Amino acid sequence: GCREGSQNAFQAVATMNPSIPLEPEVRLHITGLRNDYYLNILDWSLENLIAVAVGHAAHIWNGGTLQAIESIDLNSSSKYISSLAWIKEGTCLAVGTSDGEVQLWDIETKKRLRNMFGHLSVVGALSWNHYILSSGSRLGSIHHHDVRVAQHHVGTLCQSKQSICSLKWSLSNQLLASGSSDGILNIWPSDPGVKLQSQPLRTIPHSSAVKAMNWCPWQSQVLATGGGMKDGILRVWDINHEKIIQSAATDSQICSLIWLPKTSGLMTGQGLPRNQMKIWKYPRLIISSELYGKYFN
Repeated sequence: GCREGSQNAFQAVATMNPSIPLEPEVRLHITGLRNDYYLNILDWSLENLIAVAVGHAAHIWNGGTLQAIESIDLNSSSKYISSLAWIKEGTCLAVGTSDGEVQLWDIETKKRLRNMFGHLSVVGALSWNHYILSSGSRLGSIHHHDVRVAQHHVGTLCQSKQSICSLKWSLSNQLLASGSSDGILNIWPSDPGVKLQSQPLRTIPHSSAVKAMNWCPWQSQVLATGGGMKDGILRVWDINHEKIIQSAATDSQICSLIWLPKTSGLMTGQGLPRNQMKIWKYPRLIISSELYGKYFN
């Protein structure tokens, strides 16, 4: 978690792997990040563009030059950006808002392409499947939007009455994983036209919120999840057989995780109490490096 109005930087401490640098290449000092664990307000695109939402605006950087290139603004003091997701190919950025709206922006032309309505509360998670954009709200519903057509709302899933805090389509686009604040991980089939009564393929309970999760890039049926404050366990799942391949206690809230294909590893972003990042060797889930964060008030 980030404290609102704080600035955050990281220094690296290599514990086992000497290839990890002792200092970060760059620090981005960002003030005003919203203090809400359940939002997803940072995304990095395949086009090497970084988007970070701060209040009612999103700021875009070039990941190669680290130059600020654009900002988009809701032009409203009464709502804020609650989620961001880049389309897999191109410069289209999906934006979820605190009043239930989903917007599409073309960063190259600096234009808002469309507004899509339907949710009644905060849109905290977004995920793309080609031209289908899936959005999850704080009221527990997931909407599928076909962004090519005027009647964009083509399907609805109902996970629970708790907040949807994570959504991830698998790399094959055949499965959608959704996590909620009450600790439910659901796996849904690829059927954008589904109705409310649709049932998930798998339902896997956790002891706290499922916000951090990601599909393995080289094993299509493998999903990693990270538990919230009351759990703090990194788990790697065989979704086909609904069993844990490996797990590791982190003694911390897990806020995010990514796979590292070049090293066949995982990186987790930790919240309280130490606000660090950990790099794990897979499949044994042994810590190879840690990067410790510091707050500057």
